[in-house]
Amino acid sequence: MQQVCIIGGGIVGLSNALFLQQAGFDVLLLDANGIGQGCSAGNAGHFATEQVFPLAQPALLTQLPAMLLNPLGPLRIRAGYLLQALPWFARFVANMRKSKRDAHQRALSGLNHASLASWQKLLHSCQLSQQIQYNGALLVTENRNVSALQQQYQAYRAAGIDVRWCNQQQLQQLEPALAVRLAAALDFTEVAHSSDPLLLCQQLYQQFCQLGGRYLQTEVRQLIPGPQRQRLICADQEIICQQLIIAAGAHSAQLTRQLGWRVPLEAERGYHLMLAPVALSRPVSSLERKCIMTPMQQGLRLAGTAEFAGLHAKADYQRATVLQQHADQLLRQRTAAITPSDGSKVDTKAVWAGNRPSLPDSLPVLGPCPRHSGIYYNFGHQHLGLTQAAFSAELLTSCLLKQAPALDLTPFRINRF
Repeated sequence: MQQVCIIGGGIVGLSNALFLQQAGFDVLLLDANGIGQGCSAGNAGHFATEQVFPLAQPALLTQLPAMLLNPLGPLRIRAGYLLQALPWFARFVANMRKSKRDAHQRALSGLNHASLASWQKLLHSCQLSQQIQYNGALLVTENRNVSALQQQYQAYRAAGIDVRWCNQQQLQQLEPALAVRLAAALDFTEVAHSSDPLLLCQQLYQQFCQLGGRYLQTEVRQLIPGPQRQRLICADQEIICQQLIIAAGAHSAQLTRQLGWRVPLEAERGYHLMLAPVALSRPVSSLERKCIMTPMQQGLRLAGTAEFAGLHAKADYQRATVLQQHADQLLRQRTAAITPSDGSKVDTKAVWAGNRPSLPDSLPVLGPCPRHSGIYYNFGHQHLGLTQAAFSAELLTSCLLKQAPALDLTPFRINRF
């Protein structure tokens, strides 16, 4: 039985571990921070298969100045990090060319189209099908932007996404808890959400252990590739394996650099805020406010901010607490406050920050290493790690089995940069 080491205990690494176990591999999972930490714990819980458009859109250029001038807006680049971020943003802007956008959209569509079916397969095999709710999702707009939402509607329809238009009355019937000031919405019918992404990770991990999987909480400091085996120098030991998968999220670039690849991977920090429960049945995103509200077991989760500050910068939890102002405009009733009345400090149980692994073309790195036999990559899913985790793992499992994957992996190769 071949041993595979997976660096990364998030949702992508866990999905890979389970698919490989089912294919007959002996799997060792490695992570320095614990199972399901980082973005796997704090994401919005939305299986966003409708998001087939790369983030590098020309229309964003006209919106950027206002976003960047607002210190609590949906996008922020910390002043001290601006020079370091410029090369990434230069690549990002270069990907706005129509030919590139079209190619990247096709690649994203291929990944997203099969993602829910792959999740259903994985969860059914683990007897965890109840962990996903299929209630759809909404994209809402306020009065001044109905025409912009209509343009989005046409774009989604042209991309083959199942979506229907909802006027104000239909929206109120679907979700009475939403504010009456909302003018219209897009109803995405073929998407889903998790009401507890961390619990999903924990239950997948329990299944992994029951099937004989092993986990070590350790930091991998050095990789030494070889033709027959891979050496991993960890903080407290050395590990030898035949096959290696790097699925370490925003930390992956530090590892791939040792293998000769300089990948333009940025730690795009996201924040979330937990509020008291609200009677929503599905995720609700705002076209204007660039945020999302998802009903969770613990309450209502607000997410959707992006900050470029570097992998190790201290979190600015004002980026999370400001999201309550958006919720108060999107919901019929004001949500419960989550900070002390004197404003002295943030309730640390209600806020979270984590680093999304983002590449300037909005595509992950997925597939075998062109330079070192036995090494594979599965990272860089930006905002779609939860969505694409199962299908990415299924595709990579085919590679390890020396079978043709169900999707052409050429757009996701590591040497595209």
